[in-house]
Amino acid sequence: MSTEPKQEQEYAETIKGKTGLKRIINACGYSKDGLQAAYEEQGFRQLIWLNAGLMVLLMCLDFGLTTKMILLCASFLTLIVELFNTSIEAAVDHTSLSHHILAKRAKDTASAAQTLALTLLSVLWLFALWRDYVSMWF
Repeated sequence: MSTEPKQEQEYAETIKGKTGLKRIINACGYSKDGLQAAYEEQGFRQLIWLNAGLMVLLMCLDFGLTTKMILLCASFLTLIVELFNTSIEAAVDHTSLSHHILAKRAKDTASAAQTLALTLLSVLWLFALWRDYVSMWF
């Protein structure tokens, strides 16, 4: 027996009870809403523009297909990690805006994940550029 109030239970059933095409359409709408909300965050917008520039560069440089796929995946990884970072920050802020050591830890570790993703993106780009463009000069 559920301890949720009846109104919350009915709402959850209407949202979660969708199946098939209706569920897919709803999921796409939620994803669109999430991307729009994330784009309101300055950090996400900066990453979009950074990665857009890298994608233009990726198409202009003569990297092999495998290198292009790896660099594309690394770019998407930074965006995905930023979405998680933004969601964690929103959830923590929704819970409480007062200072709490665990709230700080949650936000800081999410930020650290983004730092690692951006470091990975940078290192992969440096390796690709070194291998295909710089190393030929030495």
